Amino acid sequence: MRKLFSVILVLVCSSAVWAQEFNATISVNHSQVGNSNRQLFKTLETSLKEFVNNTRWTSKNFGNNERIDCNFFLNVTAYDNNVITGSLQVQSARIIYNSTYTSPLFNFNDKDISFSYSEFENLTYNPNSFDSNLMGLMGYYINIILGLDADSFAKNGGTSYYQNASNIVSMAQQSGYKGWKQGDGSNNRYFLINDILSSSNDSFREALYTYHLEGLDKMADQTKQGKEGVMAAIETVAKLYAVRPNAFLLRVFFDAKADEIVSILSGGPDVNKQKTMETLNKISPLNASKWNNL
Repeated sequence: MRKLFSVILVLVCSSAVWAQEFNATISVNHSQVGNSNRQLFKTLETSLKEFVNNTRWTSKNFGNNERIDCNFFLNVTAYDNNVITGSLQVQSARIIYNSTYTSPLFNFNDKDISFSYSEFENLTYNPNSFDSNLMGLMGYYINIILGLDADSFAKNGGTSYYQNASNIVSMAQQSGYKGWKQGDGSNNRYFLINDILSSSNDSFREALYTYHLEGLDKMADQTKQGKEGVMAAIETVAKLYAVRPNAFLLRVFFDAKADEIVSILSGGPDVNKQKTMETLNKISPLNASKWNNL
């Protein structure tokens, strides 16, 4: 009995140590193309969820409470000859120290989604080749999420994941699918990873670190200091605005953080936020109605 208990304990501990990186939710909305292929889309939804959650994406050990929460919402607008077309909303959140709260880290809508899919096909990701646009898309966004998460815990901690995403972009450019090339329009996958890796946009990555490590992670025990850390991060983001007022990454940052910033700065304890409000209205005028609630 003791030996059996020991074996079970080892298996349970191993499972905890080697937990996969993600706690992903996948949703496929096919209302625009009717219900004739309802089972196919349900199978796609289930297969993608199992693929993301069961694939080992890194060599790091993630505890069950460290798994990254993320959502993929595929909105299908057309389906013909096994080709699915639509948009993909990708979201991720980051756990906050000494708290049950998870902070939104990424909220991105990719409007150029198209890929071939046959029901029950095997979903296998090879980082060294571009085997399908579906696997390329998933691999790309998984690495973006991993990179942003790592940057929020350590300065420039996400570089290796961003390089993985950049490699996928390079391999995908000959595929003919939209969103992978500079000429495919602005604010696409090419520009997202190119801008993140550009040294001229270092303040974006620095702000992620300051916002979370010096801001949110201190909120539980040192609320005022945590709020000041968030405000310092906003001033760091302003450095990006000073260099590139229309920077794509400004939108990426505030699409994820605008509502949270309002919530943080609206509560106590009181801090002098006049300068921060002026900065927010200057660098993110599209969110002016939200900043007015501070």
